[in-house]
Amino acid sequence: MKKSPSEKVKELGLVFPPAPQPAGVYRPVLIVDKFLYVSGQGPVKNDGTLMQGRVGDNLTSEEGKLAARQVGLTMLSSIQTHFGDLDKIKRVIKVLGMVNCSPEFKKHPFVINGFSELMADVFGDDNGIGVRSAVGMMLPDGIPVEIEAMFELK
Repeated sequence: MKKSPSEKVKELGLVFPPAPQPAGVYRPVLIVDKFLYVSGQGPVKNDGTLMQGRVGDNLTSEEGKLAARQVGLTMLSSIQTHFGDLDKIKRVIKVLGMVNCSPEFKKHPFVINGFSELMADVFGDDNGIGVRSAVGMMLPDGIPVEIEAMFELK
């Protein structure tokens, strides 16, 4: 029998950082019809502080990928805090991954795989992988990765 997302979280031993409060005038999550939209999330560490750095400058692509995974944990924490049960999510629909990187850095998709691989672990390959964009840009507060996503609800 297929395991629920909450069962997968326990099985994988995932630890969620505290859900961040909005850093501006926006909602952390918004439900429209059968869809859950999650505002851009940064990589919050378990102590509540933000990871910082710039990929291709003072972070390697592997460290960027770990930061993207941490954004995934942060997003799951935000969903649990501001929406509720992860088991009410049917699938990942759309992911926009933004990488704070040097101008010559070209492995944005590799970095954002850290997020996508975590979603596949939690929701399964069929439901955890949606459509995606991965781009480079400057990000607030010196965070290495920011990701926003859209999920379909059951």
